[in-house]
Amino acid sequence: MKTMTAMVMGVLFSALPAFAAQSARQDKSGLVVWIFLGFCALIVLAQLVPAVLMMLGLVRGAAGERALSPQKVESKS
Repeated sequence: MKTMTAMVMGVLFSALPAFAAQSARQDKSGLVVWIFLGFCALIVLAQLVPAVLMMLGLVRGAAGERALSPQKVESKS
């Protein structure tokens, strides 16, 4: 187990320079791009909220108690 951990750590640490950025950001994305991305995220969240609520309703309905049929009450006269 120790040799496997050491081997995995060695591979990961040797690959760290590959994940490093070579230079500064090249895309020059401005404020308009970030506003657009925020608007897209807002649309996705607006679609997720009703979907999550519907799924919760389905789970509650499936796990809820069944409706009981009315029972007749007998009088003691």
